[in-house]
Amino acid sequence: MLYYIFQYLNELRLPGAGVFEYISFRAGMALITSLIISILFGKRLIDKLRRLQVGESVRDLGLKGQKEKEGTPTMGGLIIILAILLPTLLFAKLHNVYVITMLIATIWLGAIGFLDDYIKVFKKNKEGLAGRFKVVGQIGVGIIVGSMLYFHPDVKVHKKVDHNYELQDGETFVTSLHAKTEANKGKKWIETRDMTTTIPFVKNNEINYSWLLNGAKKWGWLLFIPIVIFIVIAVSNGANMTDGLDGLATGSSAIIGIALAVLAYVSSHVHFADYLDVMYIPMAEELVIFIAAFVGACVGFLWYNAFPAQVFMGDTGSLAIGGIIAVFAIAIRKELLIPVLCGIFLIENLSVIMQVGYFKYTKKRLGEGKRIFLMAPLHHHYQKKGLHEAKIVARFWIVGIILAVLTIVTLKLR
Repeated sequence: MLYYIFQYLNELRLPGAGVFEYISFRAGMALITSLIISILFGKRLIDKLRRLQVGESVRDLGLKGQKEKEGTPTMGGLIIILAILLPTLLFAKLHNVYVITMLIATIWLGAIGFLDDYIKVFKKNKEGLAGRFKVVGQIGVGIIVGSMLYFHPDVKVHKKVDHNYELQDGETFVTSLHAKTEANKGKKWIETRDMTTTIPFVKNNEINYSWLLNGAKKWGWLLFIPIVIFIVIAVSNGANMTDGLDGLATGSSAIIGIALAVLAYVSSHVHFADYLDVMYIPMAEELVIFIAAFVGACVGFLWYNAFPAQVFMGDTGSLAIGGIIAVFAIAIRKELLIPVLCGIFLIENLSVIMQVGYFKYTKKRLGEGKRIFLMAPLHHHYQKKGLHEAKIVARFWIVGIILAVLTIVTLKLR
């Protein structure tokens, strides 16, 4: 909203009003504002949750320090969502299709998580929202997000091609993007609305989903939307699995968010995209403002969520941050980097799948179920081995940083 006010003031030649045209300024303001909201108002919300007796109900899993968490306020994900939404509404262009998409995903998945937490806390039902309803909700947001990113006319990319390239349906040459660099010798730019994505570690690292359908572009949505649904479900559930130790999911998400901010800025800046030889995504620069608010919200929440936690995010936060990461990666055409960037979420998910699958297999085959890990998800395995909770979290963060750096390096490592 502030962007439109300052845009009007800039038209009136008011000194300093033009600073709102700069993505770096608005992203910085979004980051600072989200930090202030999450830290200052977070304490008030925690006190409110404590008065309402919105406390965590802990199952006895025989883990050290587990019972001490009993009664800690949950549903703290409301702090994260508030600290994301307000700065985005203040500093981003609200007519931008990418911003609208991210706002829908945040509110929708946050609402699913909130309903789950509400049933657990106020209805005293430890199971919360039935799994099938969660999946239906995630499918719903996947359909909306996938449809917007596939059919909206503002969602398009500019790609560099050879001079002898023959235009396909829906493609046009874009001459205004030619930069006087060595990389552009013998090259042209084309604009296309198809859902091209990035393959990591490959030299010619772009692939169109319609290629998997023998080039039938008009039917590409039949493949793209199910892929979006799968990614949203996988990453949001991965974040939910990771949220088992103080600060683990929050810190890991902040690290992922910083890497996504770098990728979004590079992809939405024509000169950086040209230099790095990656797709240029017009209008995606507004995503930098959103992800800056996301990082600020996670870091600010970590103020209260770090060991020993004063508040838990609950499903309200974990489903939302997982969905945000998934949708954001899809929007900047980096969804195939998710297994690397979100490696922490992936291994947590896989540890549960492997544990349950192996237990059922050995029980059926041998009559007695066996386990791969002492306990799943993986972070509980290390707790059972006697490592302190804070040390486990710190080591997971270090792994997350390594994976984030590796993800950014893929811009040139092919």
